[in-house]
Amino acid sequence: MNKVKQISSLQNPLVKKVYALKEKSRERRNSGSFVLEGQREFELACKGGYAIQSVLFCSKIISEEKVRQIISPLDKIPELIEVTHEIYQKIAYREGTEGIVAIATSKKHSLSDISFRDQSPLILVAEAPEKPGNIGALLRTADAANLDAVIIVNNNGDLYNPNIIRSSVGCLFTVNIATGTTAEVIRFLKENEITIYSADLSAPCIYTEVDYKKGCAIAVGTEATGLTPEWLEKSDQNIIIPMQGVIDSMNVSVSAAILIFEAKRQREFR
Repeated sequence: MNKVKQISSLQNPLVKKVYALKEKSRERRNSGSFVLEGQREFELACKGGYAIQSVLFCSKIISEEKVRQIISPLDKIPELIEVTHEIYQKIAYREGTEGIVAIATSKKHSLSDISFRDQSPLILVAEAPEKPGNIGALLRTADAANLDAVIIVNNNGDLYNPNIIRSSVGCLFTVNIATGTTAEVIRFLKENEITIYSADLSAPCIYTEVDYKKGCAIAVGTEATGLTPEWLEKSDQNIIIPMQGVIDSMNVSVSAAILIFEAKRQREFR
């Protein structure tokens, strides 16, 4: 049984590292690590195959015995560090996360790492999503629909932003995610003979009129400008969700959910 270390100083290098990983995207990118907190997120990250480096816990909130129980399924047991309540409040991103914080190793999210369950995958493509909350909501929808993959195009953000982890309710760890440029992703889809359906406010085809039963990718763009011209030009079919109100757009995660679950309906929710 590995011995528990104890930290009681806010100036401890590990405490400073956890705080920096929580607060700074550059630190996460440079180190290839990120912070997760709470039992649910921890268990989902482990289920998703993430390597856990260190686990910090506050014994006022969670017992050492409970922490050991949580980490027991891991092949490689991470170092355990008990911290004071003051330190935990410093390193925790939000309240009510059960007294446990961990440092985990990020994944590469390469297109080449995507694997499909069968010959008719269903994929969501999101081009340049701007807000962490939208990315999290898209990942929750993808998890709910059990999609084969989510591909984020021209991602200018940080997938391990704490707001994405929180808003995805941990689905960041369970969904098959890849990133790439527009050219890379379109080439990947074409090479794998995956039909591209692009959501477009000026499309002539209503989204219910296409066949989603074959392998296909549903592409959505930003709420402000939609998909870029290259997606609309390289798409196999541009599709529209008819709008009957005053405004001409919906939240991107809502639009994606409508399109995805129409595809699932056609597939008889298989």
